[in-house]
Amino acid sequence: MKQSLRQLLLLSLTGSVLLAGRHAVPLMEQTAIGTAVLPESVQPEAVRQETAPAESPQPSAVTDTPQTETAPVTTPELQAPADPPAETPNIINIESEGSKAMHYSQLYQQDNSGAGGTIVDRHFGVQPGNLFFSLDGGGQVRNTTFWSNADLLAESRIEPELDLKTDGTPMVLIYHTHTTESFVSEKTGTYTDGFNFRTTEPDKNMVMVGDAIAEQLAAAGIGVVHAREIHDFPVWSGSYDNSAATVRSILAEYPSICIALDIHRDALGEGDAVAAPVADISGKQSAQIMIISGCDDGTMGIPEYRKNFHFASKLQQTAERMFPGFTRPILFDYRKYNQDLTQGSLLIEVGSQGNTLEEVRFAGELTGKALSAVITELAERGTQ
Repeated sequence: MKQSLRQLLLLSLTGSVLLAGRHAVPLMEQTAIGTAVLPESVQPEAVRQETAPAESPQPSAVTDTPQTETAPVTTPELQAPADPPAETPNIINIESEGSKAMHYSQLYQQDNSGAGGTIVDRHFGVQPGNLFFSLDGGGQVRNTTFWSNADLLAESRIEPELDLKTDGTPMVLIYHTHTTESFVSEKTGTYTDGFNFRTTEPDKNMVMVGDAIAEQLAAAGIGVVHAREIHDFPVWSGSYDNSAATVRSILAEYPSICIALDIHRDALGEGDAVAAPVADISGKQSAQIMIISGCDDGTMGIPEYRKNFHFASKLQQTAERMFPGFTRPILFDYRKYNQDLTQGSLLIEVGSQGNTLEEVRFAGELTGKALSAVITELAERGTQ
């Protein structure tokens, strides 16, 4: 019975959006932009997709596929990537010369003709149903595993056991398996026909979000290594193998690192309608984040997955305490995503393809602040 249920759940996860029922209602009213109306079937519990652009055919979350051809882009003279940030105390930026040479390969599109489809802002709040349970300190978990919600709630109360310091020693690794994932430039309620939401420009893709997180960590005295390497271009296939090699190399060079965060963006939508997960944080609009913590059913090769979940639960509750409404439920599912490499390995989805660059950079700042608070608390507890 459990095996059949699990197979059914895994099958449903391969679609672009997993439906949780027609009556799930977010806490914050859905906001329509212009005449855009998001289909009712697009529900907040969308799962991680290793996708090409939302308007293109989307590969399964299980199998990598070659990246699709890119749409026409503007000229390098108009859209040359910005220079990388200068290294600051507590931040070590790492990128190979081969990766740097690709910064001009797929330039960011600026055309906003709106012919591609609609984008609707939506806040994904507390979710009903048996798949979800609430954490003591705020936020939820979406549990699609053999664990009972009661047992998993008990696990969420276990404090992470991480050897953390706030003296500038490298503690955190930020990297990007799907480095080229990108966002819209402004809030228009539509997106361009053929815009594939990807670019190799580091100031307009996931590297930009990673920079925002790293800056907050460094300001709190926490050492961070930011791997700015492009792992998913020019070929999409093998992105996770590529990023795993990067992570292993950095962990060998900086063995003090015990937290490794793969920073992505989600793909939310159905047909030509896209959902942008948003939250109002102190009067400013931010993209919402979703933490993914992988579970091992005995075949995943993540023997310490429970420790990753302890850390995910701590981060989720801290983020919700500091910035209510900022997070979507943790996805606890049979996913590996290189989470076998440390005992503090997580994947974090920052917004979706419908969010703006400004919204996701702000979300990166908030994530960095919440993460800094967690690390500072655990470091101080470890010295007592």
